[in-house]
Amino acid sequence: MAFVQPRPAPPAPADTWQNLFDGKTLNGWKRLAGTADYKVENGAIVGTTVMNSGNTFLVTEKEYGDFQLELDIMLESNVSNSGVQTRSHFNTPGFENKVYGRQVEIDPSERSWSGGVYDEARRQWLYPLDLNPKAKPLFKVGQYNHVKVECIGNEMKTWLNNTPVAYVVDPIDAKGFIGLQVHGITTKEQEGKKVYFKNIKIKTTGLKPSAFPTDIYVVNFMPNMLTPYEKEHGWKLLFDGKSSAGWRSAKGTAFPTKGWQVNDGTMSVLPAEGKESTNGGDIVTNGQYKAFDLSFEFKLTPGANSGLKYFVTLAEQSTGSAIGLEYQVLDDELHPDAKLGRDGNRTLASLYDLKKADKNPRFIHKIGEWNVGRVVVYPDNRVEHYLNGAKVLEYTRGSQEFKDLVAISKYKVWPNFGEAPAGHILLQDHGNNVSFRSIKIKELK
Repeated sequence: MAFVQPRPAPPAPADTWQNLFDGKTLNGWKRLAGTADYKVENGAIVGTTVMNSGNTFLVTEKEYGDFQLELDIMLESNVSNSGVQTRSHFNTPGFENKVYGRQVEIDPSERSWSGGVYDEARRQWLYPLDLNPKAKPLFKVGQYNHVKVECIGNEMKTWLNNTPVAYVVDPIDAKGFIGLQVHGITTKEQEGKKVYFKNIKIKTTGLKPSAFPTDIYVVNFMPNMLTPYEKEHGWKLLFDGKSSAGWRSAKGTAFPTKGWQVNDGTMSVLPAEGKESTNGGDIVTNGQYKAFDLSFEFKLTPGANSGLKYFVTLAEQSTGSAIGLEYQVLDDELHPDAKLGRDGNRTLASLYDLKKADKNPRFIHKIGEWNVGRVVVYPDNRVEHYLNGAKVLEYTRGSQEFKDLVAISKYKVWPNFGEAPAGHILLQDHGNNVSFRSIKIKELK
């Protein structure tokens, strides 16, 4: 028998990670926008704040599309601030001398939103850590923290010290540069503070999406679409973007024949001189819900009023709008209802006529732009309202505090108001043009 020479084993696959920083020089990088200083010290890039400089960025000369990026970051002080730009750009029309794009935030302040996603110079916060409060303690000042970023297709995920933090789905920016930020400063306390970056490496081939645990909320800017991750973990669309399926009139069994329009991926209530429930009337989901995480986008026209109600039973047989707990949808500047009620409890994102939403103005998008509302009802009856990712109020259904609020509200005439074990979701017809989309729900147990 002839001896057969065994075939040589195939070569081991080459390591597809590439170093973006050689530990010695800033070759392949350039400074943009501000005047902060960057230099190499002991194998690290060291950025130092400069008084009255705007935000400064050290960016890659090369642009990247899909990638996994890892690096270590240290801040010497909690008065500093930093971040890592991804798929970012510079100095285009409307962004003169500005870097813009999605940034992984490094925030050592009391707020502790490190690992969240901020859209530098453009849309501001996309993923504040109100959406994942468990991640707030992860960043440690005065020591190196490991940051991982994954951008594959429209999905962006972040990790901090090997713990998942943020998940954003965004169709904007298919590619761009990577950048290291030194934040602009205006006070002596912040002057001369250093931020350190080292072990910067990137992988652009052989990419596979990394797994995330089940309890990470996804900020999804793809209208009326659920990712496989969302579907796998219990999210369902309440509006398919094409039809009124799943909805009916609060006064009957069919969807209204007038007053509402489904068009171009939105479900809109049409104007009727601002008169409540006199045109198409309120609409409700066919299903009823007990404990849930509900997210929806809404767009107001000037002076408009509407609302999303929950735990709507329709048992009250009211003549106007159906009765339920209401996430207020309102133009606070132009609609008079914002000045009624008590202490602002009829303003945008408030629990209507019961509790005011504590809103930072930077989380209120302009009239005509889409806002993201969110209502979370936990199985123990705790409730939270969010606006564009920021938590604006919380309360507990059935608590003494809740009952006391009801007793001094317009709802005091309804026995056990807001305490039903389950109810419909409702979109209100208040006679103004308001649009909704990306209405999705996850039932909680």
